[in-house]
Amino acid sequence: VLSDPEKRRRYDQFGHAGVGSGAGAQGFDFTDFDLADALRQFMEEGFGFGFGDIFGSSRSGGRRRKVTRKGSDLQIKLKLTLEEIATGVTKKIKVRKKVACPECNGTGSAKYSKTVMCPVCHGSGEIRQVSRSLFGQFVNVTTCHRCNGEGQVIENPCHTCHGSGLIDGSKTIEVNVPAGVSTGNYITLRGEGNAGIRGGQPGDLIIYIEEVPHELFERQGNDVVLYLPISFPTAALGGTIEVPTLTGKAKLKIAPGTQSGKILRMRGKGIPYLRGAGSGDQLVQVQVYVPTKLNDQERQILEKLATSENLDPSKNSHKSFFDKFKEAFSI
Repeated sequence: VLSDPEKRRRYDQFGHAGVGSGAGAQGFDFTDFDLADALRQFMEEGFGFGFGDIFGSSRSGGRRRKVTRKGSDLQIKLKLTLEEIATGVTKKIKVRKKVACPECNGTGSAKYSKTVMCPVCHGSGEIRQVSRSLFGQFVNVTTCHRCNGEGQVIENPCHTCHGSGLIDGSKTIEVNVPAGVSTGNYITLRGEGNAGIRGGQPGDLIIYIEEVPHELFERQGNDVVLYLPISFPTAALGGTIEVPTLTGKAKLKIAPGTQSGKILRMRGKGIPYLRGAGSGDQLVQVQVYVPTKLNDQERQILEKLATSENLDPSKNSHKSFFDKFKEAFSI
């Protein structure tokens, strides 16, 4: 066989199948034919590289030495009040996370221990399973469960972290939250997540903002709405009252004859814009308060006022409800 150049070429390329009894005009038969090996060999001989070079894996154990891995990211929620959102705030938060084991400095190995070849995958980092079918052999390659694809294992694991190189820990972190954030915004702190595996880079800490509902204010974008009850005399006579805002108390002028439901705008008293200058407004919706209990003197005063034509809405509005009713039904 080796003296025949053509047969030697088929033997080098296809092994015994290339020169067996079934090797006729096609040069080989399908007896014990490994399709994955044939494709791999075709790529290596025809193009100078194989599937292992394309997909980052190789049958050779010497190429797989993944000894470090980046730590996983952490996600937490940070609850903020509207007052904190309006001014910006610095928060100190305690984060529970994985930290490097102090006993082994994150290596996972006991003192004077070393790493050895994985006894399961024999250093390749892969487990190969061969299955046969009518079309030949198929090879399924999976990451070795014993060494997690590293090709080597620790001979004597650290007794504190049991070979992982990590232990449970915590850290107090200071985070600066800018004014104007809202629910769903997040802040990423690089390197503040879980520690990396065996000296790998730590993950990140992702802080999601969650706005706490306010007992007085309702947020609408960068504006805030305040529902403010006022007395009937204040609504009728007008005046200046003191109202709460997100940054303290402020004066608000009430015009004489202010109706219930009227919205008064306080410029710049809302939420600052996260990316840009200025702030939203505070919208004050006036609600005229009607008492439910009256003493005798209050009742007598209101009964006298009830007879006044100035307090009759059907005679003092520009177009009374009764006029609109008549127009609607053509009475």
